[in-house]
Amino acid sequence: MAKQGRYTANRSLETLVIKKQKKDGVWIKKEAYLLNDISGQAMRGEILAIMGPSGAGKSTFLDALAGRIAQGSLEGSVRIDGKPVTASYMKMISSYVMQDDQLFPMLTVYETFMFAAEVRLPPSISREEKKKRVNELLAQLGLESAAHTYIGDEGRRGVSGGERRRVSIGIDIIHKPSLLFLDEPTSGLDSTSAYSVVEKVKDIARGGSMVLMTIHQPSYRIQLLLDRITILARYIHYSEITISIYGEFVSSSGVYHPRLASHFYKDFSAWVYRGVTNTPRRAPSWTPARTPYKTPSSGARSFVSGRYPTPGQASAHHKTPVVFSPSIDPSYAPSYEEFDMEMEEEQVLDEPAHGPKFANPWLREVAVLSWRTALNVVRTPELFLSREIVLTVMAIILSSLFKNLSRYDFQTINRLLNFYIFAICLVFFSSNDAVPTFIQERFIFIRETSHNAYRASSYVISSLIVYLPFFAIQGFTFAAITKYWLHIQGGIFNFWMILFASLITTNAYVMLVSALVPSYITGYAVVIATTALFFITCGFFLKGTKIPLAWRWLHYISAIKYPFEALLLNEFQDKDICYSGDPSVLSPGPLGDLKHSKLHNQNPHLKNCILIGEDVISSMGIHLDNLWYDILILLAWGVLYRLFFYVVLRFYSKNERK
Repeated sequence: MAKQGRYTANRSLETLVIKKQKKDGVWIKKEAYLLNDISGQAMRGEILAIMGPSGAGKSTFLDALAGRIAQGSLEGSVRIDGKPVTASYMKMISSYVMQDDQLFPMLTVYETFMFAAEVRLPPSISREEKKKRVNELLAQLGLESAAHTYIGDEGRRGVSGGERRRVSIGIDIIHKPSLLFLDEPTSGLDSTSAYSVVEKVKDIARGGSMVLMTIHQPSYRIQLLLDRITILARYIHYSEITISIYGEFVSSSGVYHPRLASHFYKDFSAWVYRGVTNTPRRAPSWTPARTPYKTPSSGARSFVSGRYPTPGQASAHHKTPVVFSPSIDPSYAPSYEEFDMEMEEEQVLDEPAHGPKFANPWLREVAVLSWRTALNVVRTPELFLSREIVLTVMAIILSSLFKNLSRYDFQTINRLLNFYIFAICLVFFSSNDAVPTFIQERFIFIRETSHNAYRASSYVISSLIVYLPFFAIQGFTFAAITKYWLHIQGGIFNFWMILFASLITTNAYVMLVSALVPSYITGYAVVIATTALFFITCGFFLKGTKIPLAWRWLHYISAIKYPFEALLLNEFQDKDICYSGDPSVLSPGPLGDLKHSKLHNQNPHLKNCILIGEDVISSMGIHLDNLWYDILILLAWGVLYRLFFYVVLRFYSKNERK
């Protein structure tokens, strides 16, 4: 970008949305313009503040400039140094600080900045240089004293609200972007914290960045930090009554004269502060722009710019009502004719065709993301311990309920079937706690990937790598307790592998659902409902051949079917032990129609035996003769869920207005 960079919005930015309204009991669709006839310009090294009443479209305007609005509902052009830019190029050169602070609560400020440095800065920069950059950023944002303090959240004490906001700004400027967008950076802060945040933003602008931010009701001290101001409103007419209002704000010398004592106290404090620090402050500039004069009658938000009048100039302005708004550099006010040139004659700023889209290679991203996820999990032990405790306690309870399962009678077969189906369902339902966890992380993911911090695939793989050891421990705990307490015949390694694969698959499914739903309440409902459906159609209540043809496909997509079959194969396959008892006590669902296996028919010593272990497999209609086939199919479903999860993150989880 040029040294004297200009960032312009020309050709009258407009945003159109379709709103649904109910009229006379009938839902109708109505077009609504959120933005209309808006143009402006920002300069390198300055802050452009977008102001206006609530609902005026400040955040929408900022999103339009940042390329975060779907192209179908946006008209106009955004240019840098007079050249149009693409959305992908905008991602490369800019950062966007959202209104809500989406941060990991159990990371310190220093660790949060180090992660940002690792993913934002290329590997050609050494780790020592990255640490130096982080320390410089801590000093620049006034966070040195809070460097090793946890971010915190509602349940954990951490940094203050103002410090949290500065952390959110810091992670998006670690790579020194040319453009910085901030949405309501002072929202929810007290006056001192708000001033401190804007003061740090001013220092960032002085470092050579263009800063555009929305702000609501800035104090006079904050206004002195702003270079340009854009006001969005429906109708802003400054006539005689408006000129009289100017007397409170501006005199011929450009000095503010407040009426309220509280304003005077703040101004006096600011004057003392400037005297102590000897920091120069520049007053906001108000310069004309070539924009449409008339505000649309549709009521859409718009503004036109004119010079802010002083009392000495008022007589020349109040004769005719004029729409006022700020502020465009007079040395560069291109006309619309300049921008009506054909696109093929213009040089469009776009990302390099063969250059890297991300700062780091894929494996490096996976390593850094795995480090952060592991650190967060270790410092949030309830994420792991809650499920570990649940599985341990339930293993003890189930073992005490079913007791000895080593006897060879029909009652034991029933109890084995009941135990195995409960064990699998317990594993599946225990993964529901991942719903709120990922939904919280989803907003952080969207913020970080909206400007190419890392790839979606890196996030998907890193989360799997970190959780694999925990799944292995959880599965082994349950398998070891129940195996030796209940004297189950099947091998413990196979039992553990089945539970391990089940935990991997159900976690992938829960994360997929969490990526699709808007809230954790909806996520819980979907996961519980679908898991119950898998439970009903897995083959325990009804064999696959007994399920109505229209619903039989559910039997084959049931994620519970395959681990349940694998557990039965592990227990009964190739077992020629004769079970005794009354066949009427067998569960009518899976074992209603007894069918002798080949092993039973080929062994003459079993002619008088009603049922052997292998007969349970054939009677239930299990066709796979190797439990590893079931395990592989189960893992294949887990891979498919992860793939769908990646697709949702890659193409649908975007911070973009429709």
